[in-house]
Order: sequence, then C-alpha cells, then structure tokens
Amino acid sequence: MVILDTDVLLLAFAFQRDSRQPVNTAFLEQVQAKNPAITIYSLMEILGQMSFNLSAERLSAWQSWLVDAYGLTIIWPVDPQDAIASFSFRAEIFERPFERMLAHRAAFMDALILGLAERAPEAEAFVTWNARHFKSKSVLKVLTPQEYLE
Repeated sequence: MVILDTDVLLLAFAFQRDSRQPVNTAFLEQVQAKNPAITIYSLMEILGQMSFNLSAERLSAWQSWLVDAYGLTIIWPVDPQDAIASFSFRAEIFERPFERMLAHRAAFMDALILGLAERAPEAEAFVTWNARHFKSKSVLKVLTPQEYLE
C-alpha cells in the first residue's frame, strides 16, 4: 500500500500551473495499481483546502472525485467497524469539521479548533491573530489580541 501525503493530491487539484504537475500526474496514474491510501487527516486537510474553491454540492461529492477517482483507501486511527470508537472519533475528526467546511469554507485544523472551542461551556471569545479566518464562521466572538485588549 502506498500512502499519499496531502500535498500530492492538493497539487493535482489546486495548483495546475505548478511545474511539478507532469511528474505528479504520472505518479498518481502509476500508483493507482498499488492500492494507494491516505490518512483521514490528509483527507480532511484536502477537503478543508478545497472548501474555499468548490461549491458545497461539489465538496459533498468528495467520495467520487477524490477517493473513487484515485482508488484510495482511507486509513483511520480506529477501526471504522468498531461502533463505539468509530462513532465518537468520526464525529470529532470528520463530521463536525466537514459540516463547518461546507457551511463556512474553513481549513481542517481551523474547523477542528473552532469546533472544540465552541463546545467549551464557559467560552466567551476566540482570540487569534488570524481573526479574519474565523470571523463569521463561529458563534463565538472572534477577536485579535489587540481587539481583546481594547
């Protein structure tokens, strides 16, 4: 099994003018015969990056244009058949972040971080120097450190 890193697939989808594109394309064509795989984390990074450029409908069809198109297996840190472990992990790592990506165009790590912050019972605000990445994407008040001090 050949495991692909996020950047290999992002190059195929998002950086068409990159000089590495011909080699990347040849690699992806050849590796399809060798049972390629990606981790769930790479999948979510790809979907998060693509969320900025694709419609919600196209993003929701990720199984066909990504997994099926390249014959990928998704590697999970828990057995997807283990109902209890899979349920909580799948919701945390896949379902909630993906919902945010669809609704607000968010990168994977941003979606994970913000989702967890919003579930903290005492949370009043989310403070980040990258406030522009989070504003209007959260129920929390999003501020820069400077804005918080003011």
